[in-house]
Amino acid sequence: MSYTIGLVDDDQNILASLTAALENEGYNVDRYVNGQDALYGFEKRPVDLAILDIKMPRMDGMELLTKLRQRSNLPVIFLTSKDDEIDEIMGLKLGADDYIKKPFSQRLLVERIRAVLRRHEKATQEITDRKVMRRGELVLDPSRHLCTWKDVEINLTVTEFLLVEALARHLGHVKNRDQLIDAAYGEHIYVDDRTIDSHIKRLRRKFKDADSNFQEIETLYGIGYRYRSP
Repeated sequence: MSYTIGLVDDDQNILASLTAALENEGYNVDRYVNGQDALYGFEKRPVDLAILDIKMPRMDGMELLTKLRQRSNLPVIFLTSKDDEIDEIMGLKLGADDYIKKPFSQRLLVERIRAVLRRHEKATQEITDRKVMRRGELVLDPSRHLCTWKDVEINLTVTEFLLVEALARHLGHVKNRDQLIDAAYGEHIYVDDRTIDSHIKRLRRKFKDADSNFQEIETLYGIGYRYRSP
């Protein structure tokens, strides 16, 4: 299968060099120099994964990702400034699947792309094979990638869906961060602990937008998280 990568960066040198490297690996590449053009382009010609620079004119990477997450679970890798931890944290909070710091090796980026695509495909297939789960007011329908709380639909990314499912499968059981990483990303893929923390914060915010009294996902400091028993 030939994947199409959406590459968004205002640096023409980066666009040219990465396009050549990715095409050499067999990927198709659609290039954009700003977020606004990319958003329009992705609607006209969908891509399988997007690589977004954060600092761009006419809609930066953060705003673009926010708009994408309103309508899509498209896998996204952020390109962040060197040693800019704020970029990484904000990107993860907004729903990025991974990030890589500039300057970076093209080989590293290619490996990250492969890992994210594998994880996304595996997670999507596994989700569609599972049955509907009901936990009180929570309903998870994997075949339709549908999550509802008190009959209100909660729009979740694939990663977020897997995390909720892992927590809700065994009510009251604590899941540490390593277990949640395995559930959401698969084994043998390194993800920083704070990535899980950022996903959980974003999950809570989504549920609280639907119900301000939502408190089902509990933190056990120094241990992990659990979905509380009724």
